[in-house]
Amino acid sequence: MSQYFEIGDETLWNPSNGAARLFLRQVEVFEAELELPSGLEPMRNDECEIDPAVFAVFVHALLALHRRTGHGVVLALSEGFVATVVALAGRAGTDIDWARLEAVPDGPRSDVHVSAAGMSGPGDGGPWAAALRARAAELSRGMAR
Repeated sequence: MSQYFEIGDETLWNPSNGAARLFLRQVEVFEAELELPSGLEPMRNDECEIDPAVFAVFVHALLALHRRTGHGVVLALSEGFVATVVALAGRAGTDIDWARLEAVPDGPRSDVHVSAAGMSGPGDGGPWAAALRARAAELSRGMAR
Protein backbone atom coordinates (compact mmCIF):
# COMPACT_ATOMS: atom_id res chain seq x y z
CA MET A 1 0.00 0.00 0.00
CA SER A 2 1.04 3.57 -0.56
CA GLN A 3 -0.27 7.07 -0.23
CA TYR A 4 -0.28 10.02 -2.59
CA PHE A 5 0.80 13.61 -2.04
CA GLU A 6 -0.79 15.68 -4.78
CA ILE A 7 -1.40 19.14 -6.17
CA GLY A 8 -4.56 18.89 -8.20
CA ASP A 9 -4.24 15.90 -10.51
CA GLU A 10 -0.43 15.75 -10.25
CA THR A 11 1.13 13.21 -7.90
CA LEU A 12 4.30 14.63 -6.34
CA TRP A 13 5.16 11.73 -4.08
CA ASN A 14 3.86 8.21 -3.55
CA PRO A 15 5.54 6.83 -0.40
CA SER A 16 4.67 3.72 1.57
CA ASN A 17 2.03 4.06 4.28
CA GLY A 18 4.66 4.01 7.02
CA ALA A 19 6.81 6.71 5.42
CA ALA A 20 3.75 8.89 4.76
CA ARG A 21 2.48 8.46 8.32
CA LEU A 22 5.87 9.35 9.84
CA PHE A 23 6.27 12.34 7.51
CA LEU A 24 2.82 13.70 8.35
CA ARG A 25 3.50 13.34 12.08
CA GLN A 26 6.69 15.35 11.65
CA VAL A 27 4.73 17.94 9.66
CA GLU A 28 2.49 18.36 12.72
CA VAL A 29 5.53 18.88 14.96
CA PHE A 30 6.93 21.61 12.73
CA GLU A 31 3.54 23.26 12.22
CA ALA A 32 3.44 23.63 16.02
CA GLU A 33 7.05 24.85 16.23
CA LEU A 34 6.55 27.41 13.46
CA GLU A 35 2.96 28.25 14.45
CA LEU A 36 2.07 28.00 10.75
CA PRO A 37 -0.04 25.62 8.69
CA SER A 38 1.92 23.47 6.26
CA GLY A 39 -0.56 23.44 3.41
CA LEU A 40 -0.77 19.63 3.60
CA GLU A 41 -4.35 18.53 4.06
CA PRO A 42 -5.20 15.46 6.16
CA MET A 43 -4.76 12.11 4.40
CA ARG A 44 -8.12 11.02 2.96
CA ASN A 45 -8.57 7.86 0.91
CA ASP A 46 -4.78 7.53 0.68
CA GLU A 47 -4.46 11.05 -0.77
CA CYS A 48 -3.00 14.22 0.72
CA GLU A 49 -3.76 17.40 -1.20
CA ILE A 50 -1.15 20.17 -0.95
CA ASP A 51 -2.03 23.85 -1.13
CA PRO A 52 1.04 25.19 -2.99
CA ALA A 53 0.80 28.78 -1.71
CA VAL A 54 0.48 27.77 1.95
CA PHE A 55 3.14 25.09 1.51
CA ALA A 56 5.59 27.66 0.07
CA VAL A 57 5.23 29.86 3.17
CA PHE A 58 5.77 26.83 5.41
CA VAL A 59 8.86 25.74 3.44
CA HIS A 60 10.50 29.15 3.71
CA ALA A 61 9.73 29.44 7.42
CA LEU A 62 11.07 25.93 8.02
CA LEU A 63 14.28 26.68 6.12
CA ALA A 64 14.78 29.99 7.95
CA LEU A 65 14.35 28.23 11.30
CA HIS A 66 16.73 25.44 10.25
CA ARG A 67 19.31 28.00 9.06
CA ARG A 68 19.24 29.83 12.41
CA THR A 69 19.70 26.65 14.43
CA GLY A 70 23.10 25.82 15.81
CA HIS A 71 22.28 22.95 18.16
CA GLY A 72 23.69 19.61 17.02
CA VAL A 73 20.84 17.51 18.41
CA VAL A 74 18.14 19.75 16.92
CA LEU A 75 19.92 19.62 13.56
CA ALA A 76 20.27 15.84 13.73
CA LEU A 77 16.59 15.44 14.56
CA SER A 78 15.41 17.75 11.78
CA GLU A 79 17.78 17.39 8.82
CA GLY A 80 16.06 14.41 7.19
CA PHE A 81 12.65 16.03 7.50
CA VAL A 82 13.89 19.36 6.14
CA ALA A 83 15.56 17.62 3.17
CA THR A 84 12.34 15.71 2.45
CA VAL A 85 10.34 18.96 2.53
CA VAL A 86 12.86 20.59 0.15
CA ALA A 87 12.55 17.62 -2.22
CA LEU A 88 8.76 17.81 -2.11
CA ALA A 89 8.91 21.59 -2.60
CA GLY A 90 11.03 21.08 -5.71
CA ARG A 91 8.46 18.68 -7.12
CA ALA A 92 5.71 21.18 -6.25
CA GLY A 93 7.49 23.96 -8.15
CA THR A 94 8.14 26.02 -5.03
CA ASP A 95 10.80 28.67 -5.65
CA ILE A 96 13.29 28.77 -2.79
CA ASP A 97 15.42 31.89 -2.34
CA TRP A 98 18.67 30.07 -1.54
CA ALA A 99 20.77 33.23 -1.78
CA ARG A 100 18.76 34.89 0.99
CA LEU A 101 18.88 31.73 3.11
CA GLU A 102 22.65 31.38 2.65
CA ALA A 103 23.21 34.90 3.96
CA VAL A 104 23.45 35.65 7.64
CA PRO A 105 20.24 34.25 9.15
CA ASP A 106 17.35 36.65 9.65
CA GLY A 107 16.20 36.91 13.23
CA PRO A 108 17.74 35.64 16.41
CA ARG A 109 19.69 32.40 16.52
CA SER A 110 17.63 29.60 17.95
CA ASP A 111 18.47 26.42 19.80
CA VAL A 112 22.17 27.09 19.94
CA HIS A 113 24.41 24.64 21.73
CA VAL A 114 26.10 26.06 24.79
CA SER A 115 29.12 24.23 26.17
CA ALA A 116 32.28 24.97 28.11
CA ALA A 117 33.85 25.98 24.80
CA GLY A 118 31.17 28.61 24.22
CA MET A 119 28.03 29.01 22.17
CA SER A 120 27.71 27.56 18.68
CA GLY A 121 25.71 29.15 15.92
CA PRO A 122 24.66 28.34 12.39
CA GLY A 123 27.45 27.36 10.05
CA ASP A 124 28.39 29.07 6.81
CA GLY A 125 25.35 29.35 4.55
CA GLY A 126 26.98 28.10 1.35
CA PRO A 127 27.92 24.64 2.64
CA TRP A 128 24.65 24.45 4.62
CA ALA A 129 22.55 25.06 1.49
CA ALA A 130 24.71 22.85 -0.72
CA ALA A 131 24.47 19.89 1.66
CA LEU A 132 20.72 20.34 2.09
CA ARG A 133 20.13 20.64 -1.64
CA ALA A 134 22.25 17.56 -2.36
CA ARG A 135 20.32 15.49 0.19
CA ALA A 136 17.00 16.77 -1.19
CA ALA A 137 18.06 15.87 -4.75
CA GLU A 138 18.98 12.38 -3.59
CA LEU A 139 15.58 11.97 -1.91
CA SER A 140 13.73 13.42 -4.89
CA ARG A 141 15.16 10.75 -7.19
CA GLY A 142 13.50 8.13 -4.99
CA MET A 143 10.10 9.85 -4.96
CA ALA A 144 7.78 8.20 -7.48
CA ARG A 145 5.50 10.40 -9.52
